[in-house]
Amino acid sequence: MQAASHQLPAALAGDVTLGGDLTVNRMGYGAMRITGKGIWGRPDDVPAAVATLRRAVELGVNFIDTADSYGPDSSEELIAEALYPYPKELVIATKVGWVRHGPGVWQHNASPAHIEKAIEGSLKRLRLERIDVYQLHIPDPAVSFDASVETLARLRDQGKVRHVALSNVTLEHIRRAEKIVPIVSVQNRYSFSDREWDFVVDYCADKGIVFMPWGPIAQGRKANEVVEKIADARQASTAVVSLAWLLRRSPVILPIPGTGSVKHLEENVSAAAFQLTDAEFAEMNAVAPKPFWLRG
Repeated sequence: MQAASHQLPAALAGDVTLGGDLTVNRMGYGAMRITGKGIWGRPDDVPAAVATLRRAVELGVNFIDTADSYGPDSSEELIAEALYPYPKELVIATKVGWVRHGPGVWQHNASPAHIEKAIEGSLKRLRLERIDVYQLHIPDPAVSFDASVETLARLRDQGKVRHVALSNVTLEHIRRAEKIVPIVSVQNRYSFSDREWDFVVDYCADKGIVFMPWGPIAQGRKANEVVEKIADARQASTAVVSLAWLLRRSPVILPIPGTGSVKHLEENVSAAAFQLTDAEFAEMNAVAPKPFWLRG
């Protein structure tokens, strides 16, 4: 359902509900980029990161996605520094499953012991008594996937987590997890030019699970010529056109584009009000992008 024109910019794409009780505007914000180079440490321009977070809320963004591995820790810390005490309607989702030892270095750890320790750190940094959406960042090949999810389920039972979610998973992972605990969202790489997880989007839509695409505007890859053509004709950026395609692709999609710039944030959020025509949407759908691993 489309929102009325008097609403805040992020609300113009309508809303989506996680777990039956958390309704948020369907234009979120990803907080990975409010860190230093290599997603390590605090950003060079901390005031700009704080301003971006505050501007996001001013624009009506009420869903922020982060992770304890972003920094590590610094993304969660900056969210609290910028926004605490939080607006009542703000939902903060964070993740567990990666550990960091240096810029650009990522190491799996989704063991039950690590998860149980990590939740305490996230709660403290975010200044929360409960994490609304706690996501397994990625399955750990050295740990039983079921054991990781069972730990998240225990944290939910203990009241430290409101809802459990997954990231970087296959359809098999989702189905296995659902046998253990309700799953409210899935976050996989997905964009107009990278549709490897199309069938997961459709599964989520069928099950009422929110799908959060990371890499939603296919950063670092040349936009498809169809996107560029539409962007030129409509005097919009390729980012806005790509985000608009996601919003129309499925009502369960919740884009979470990330940036440390107020200017880019405002551009991304403007996609909530940008509606592709039926012809433009059909033209974009008619293009079959190469699989991610075949691109040069």
